[in-house]
Amino acid sequence: MSRVLVLAGEVSGDHHAAPVVRALAARRPGTTFVGLGGPEMEAAGVELLEGLDRLAVMGFAEVVRHLRFFLKLGRRVEAEMDAGVDLVLAVDYPGFNMRMAKAAKARGIPVLWYIAPQVWAWKAHRAAKLAHDASAIAVILPFEVPIFEAEGGRAEYVGHPLVEQAPETVDERGLRRELGLPEDRDAAPIVAILPGSRSQELARHLDPFAGAARALEAAHPGLRAVVAGAPGVDRARLEATGLPVTFRTRELLRIARVALVKSGTSTLEAALAGVPFAMAYRTSAFTWAVAKRVVKVDHIALANLVAGRRVVPELLQGEVTADGLAAAVSPLVADGPARTAMLEGLAEVRDRLGGPGASERVAALADELLGARAGDRAPPVDADGAA
Repeated sequence: MSRVLVLAGEVSGDHHAAPVVRALAARRPGTTFVGLGGPEMEAAGVELLEGLDRLAVMGFAEVVRHLRFFLKLGRRVEAEMDAGVDLVLAVDYPGFNMRMAKAAKARGIPVLWYIAPQVWAWKAHRAAKLAHDASAIAVILPFEVPIFEAEGGRAEYVGHPLVEQAPETVDERGLRRELGLPEDRDAAPIVAILPGSRSQELARHLDPFAGAARALEAAHPGLRAVVAGAPGVDRARLEATGLPVTFRTRELLRIARVALVKSGTSTLEAALAGVPFAMAYRTSAFTWAVAKRVVKVDHIALANLVAGRRVVPELLQGEVTADGLAAAVSPLVADGPARTAMLEGLAEVRDRLGGPGASERVAALADELLGARAGDRAPPVDADGAA
């Protein structure tokens, strides 16, 4: 019977890891799972060592403040490895998981990394380290494969997990009733507000995002703003904006006319929903100062990176004001050249993300690595011919 250590430190990682765990459990009945994550992983059968409330920290200054906690957590995870683990499934969360991958490699435990760190944006040296420490890297963007292969790693493009999670149908009338909005979308088109899931994101985004929402409602009669909450976020904190709140984010995006979205995976969710939007992000002054020196890409929004061009507007740091955000979204509300051009660009993004099946492909890789470790088949051979 196999034992798998699953390491996810953010809401998105918890969300993407859970279906992989279920798929792997179906392939290998009796497999046990332990790790770091959230409610979705726990529901899938993972025994949690630590939850998301203490793990979801982002930014240089923020991590430094929690350094003692992460050092202690690292020792605890390594103790689990020593107790007996057959595979480490690391899901994103590179600041912590890179250290754990190295620790697993030193113990002879195979590592499957799912959702690779953004080495094409910054910290390019991580590509070589991950290629060395991971037995296989399941990447979700096609242009990532040659980056890790060039460093001698095994990289497999599995497709993007968001493609298989987009809802096929939406009960628009039911959601509108739940939000207290008219059932007729023409009478009350929606601007979806996605300020983020981490506490520091909400602290920096919620007020300007809500201000932009009110400005858009004033500029476009009938337009109604709705705030999308992420799992684990205090609903009362969002409701304090005075705007209706829902935690059915993907459904909200599917019925929205336009959206205002913080940087991250949410930009791909909006692209898959086909809703025109503007992206915004604000972080600490220290984190921003460091990022400006090391970030090497022309775009921040993942939707723009996938397209290879500026499809959606990006507002950063001092640009994240109520007036600035409203000005970026406003041209997208009515039919016209700006909206048409963005809809075409978002369709291009969706085409480049591939088809569904990412979770099953990752589970198949995990099954292969577990089989090799158990002697079901010969272990993979490195490029130099060594097993």
